Amino acid sequence: MTRILITGTAGFIGYHLAKLLLDEGYRVHGYDGMTDYYDVALKQRRHAMLLQNPNFSATEGMLEDLETFDAMADEFKPEIIVHLAAQAGVRYSLEQPRAYIDANIVGTFNVMEAARRHEVQHLLMASTSSVYGANEDMPYAETDKADTQLTIYAATKKATESM
Repeated sequence: MTRILITGTAGFIGYHLAKLLLDEGYRVHGYDGMTDYYDVALKQRRHAMLLQNPNFSATEGMLEDLETFDAMADEFKPEIIVHLAAQAGVRYSLEQPRAYIDANIVGTFNVMEAARRHEVQHLLMASTSSVYGANEDMPYAETDKADTQLTIYAATKKATESM
C-alpha cells in the first residue's frame, strides 16, 4: 500500500485530498500545525473524521520543528509527499512576517530534505496566485513572470518555488 504524506491535512484542500486518497485505498499520514489562523475546532473535526479510517494517521506539529517533522517522516517513510501546508493570509503577513519565514521557507526546506532523504517517488508542492503580485495580465499563466510580489506571504511562496 503506497504511503502518502500530506502536509496541511486539517485545511480544506488537504482534508479533501486525504479523504479521496483514503477512499482509493492509499495509506495517508497527515501533518498539520493546527494554528489558530483558521478555526482550530474545524481543523480538529476534520482530523477526527479522517482518523476514523484505519489507513490514516496524523501528527500535530509545525513544519519548522525539524525534530518533530523528521521523526514523523522517519517513522512513516513516505513514498509520495504532497506539501500543501503554509502560513496563509496576505494581511497577517504584514503583522507577523516571521511566521511566514518559519513556516513557508524553513518548513518547506524541511519537507524537501525529508523527500530527498527518503528518496520519495514524487513531491508535489502547492503555491499561490499571490506570487504574480503586481502582474496585471489576466488570467495568470504559469509562464507569466512572477517578479513583483506585494507581500511577505507572496515572497515566501515565490522563494519556495525557487527552492
